[in-house]
Amino acid sequence: MIGAYIILATRVLVFTVFSVALVVAGTHWAVKQGHLTPFGPVPRTVRRLGGPLLKTFERRLHRSGGNPAEAPYTLFWIALLGGLALIAVVQWLVGLAYELLFSASAGPMWLARFLVSAAFSLLMVAILIRAFASWFGISPYSKPMRLVYGLSNWLIEPLRKVVPPIGVIDITPMVAYFLLYLARSVVMGMF
Repeated sequence: MIGAYIILATRVLVFTVFSVALVVAGTHWAVKQGHLTPFGPVPRTVRRLGGPLLKTFERRLHRSGGNPAEAPYTLFWIALLGGLALIAVVQWLVGLAYELLFSASAGPMWLARFLVSAAFSLLMVAILIRAFASWFGISPYSKPMRLVYGLSNWLIEPLRKVVPPIGVIDITPMVAYFLLYLARSVVMGMF
């Protein structure tokens, strides 16, 4: 029951952040297109309320060589994609907690099955995070990414020597994910 409240609270939070990002990006677009005057009451209010949040995105865009004027759109996409990812992670964690509670109460065989499944899931999530992080240019040397690389290097690096890239696309994470999926199916079939 508490899991449903956690998921609902996460969805409300994501919807609120997304709504704010949508208003900020929409106002920015309307001013840029000439539908609103830059010094009208709506753009000034949105700029006053969203300004502190946009400053962070403007600085990051400027440091990475992007255009700081695109910060409202960056905020919108991060709110959308990050919000969907946050909802998925929270739902996964709540499901994992319920599965752990069931496995612990069902006996040692179910608990062992849960632990094996959780280990495979952790490795598969690490590979997905690694792939997505490479698309967004997140440094592999940042603290969270060092953990992700530590979990996945043992499988990715040997596969890179065997699996050639397709043009500029490295398909090694997809191959590793597929191999883990197959191994998980075989191991879980033995329980």
